[in-house]
Amino acid sequence: MSQQNTKRSTQSFPFYRFSGTYRQIGQQFGEACSELILKHRDYALDRLNSRYQMTAEKLESAVMKYRPYVQKYAEFFDEEVQGVAEGAGISIAEAYLLQVRAEINHDAKANNECTTFAVLAEATSNGIPLIGQNCDLPAFYSELGVVVECVPDRGPATLMLTPAGQISYVGINQRGLGAFANFLTCDGWRAGLPRYMLSRLALSKDTVGEAVELIRQVERASSRNLILLDKYGGAVDFENTPTRDALIFPENGLLAHSNHYTAESLLAEERLRGVELENSRIRLERMLSLLKEHHGKLNTTVMQDILRDRETFPHCLCQVAGDERVQSPGDKGADIITFASVIAEPGEGNLWVALGPPNQYEYKRYTFSQA
Repeated sequence: MSQQNTKRSTQSFPFYRFSGTYRQIGQQFGEACSELILKHRDYALDRLNSRYQMTAEKLESAVMKYRPYVQKYAEFFDEEVQGVAEGAGISIAEAYLLQVRAEINHDAKANNECTTFAVLAEATSNGIPLIGQNCDLPAFYSELGVVVECVPDRGPATLMLTPAGQISYVGINQRGLGAFANFLTCDGWRAGLPRYMLSRLALSKDTVGEAVELIRQVERASSRNLILLDKYGGAVDFENTPTRDALIFPENGLLAHSNHYTAESLLAEERLRGVELENSRIRLERMLSLLKEHHGKLNTTVMQDILRDRETFPHCLCQVAGDERVQSPGDKGADIITFASVIAEPGEGNLWVALGPPNQYEYKRYTFSQA
């Protein structure tokens, strides 16, 4: 693994703690992060309008068709989105845009977003299971990320990294479950429960098995690979399309995923092509190789080094500005970077997060507040 950058920034994402009903949590989120939420809304609208001519009426029609599914399967999420809109002073449609931006933009160029991992106790140096990922999104998300502890009046507390105003991205709950995710590209996207909400919906449960059972019951809008790990020793990778799924279990205590289907039963669903598919395959092979190389020695420190790896340039685990232009010369939309890197010990309630590419930034530890 390359250790090219020995002087890293200690800048970190802001941390917030919200508690109460889901509506109150949303209101607190909206008020505390209003400037970032407005910036997120503006970036999302600008990106959308660069591809489509979207009037306010068209936007409302496009995003609000997902709301009935949120109300059906996770009404408390709808309450929280309403609260975000109220607290930030934006419309409910604008608040929903921040939750469904992937679905609204799905006709645009497919992107490689994220490399995930899960490590069971047997593969660690200290018996503490690990889960996490490098989060790859357009570079401006480094400006928008926040770490949020939500303590609702019903259900487990969660600790998540998420863009401001988005109520679900990746993280852990206080009961020892972690949920992380990757983009997958397939046909058949539709109105349904938005993909970003799947990870926090999973975190409403205690175990991997319970989370999988719940996610299988909902009408999913789109595809989103979920990698799950609990404090009881359970771990699984849940590949899916809107209507199908496959479970991938650890081998020698290790799991990893990138942005293409690997389950035999879902290979025909793959719609990633060309350099994007090559990039995804190289990242997955590199992650698995490094995990196997350090089997029995893995811990948060070793995982930080792994997630900083750039040995397979330009198809790197840690992506920096300019990499995608090398991968796809001439692509004007090439601005994907590792906007954050996250390592979690769900059973210990710990979340380590680096702002931006981790070869340039140090990790900061976040944990649940004392009850």
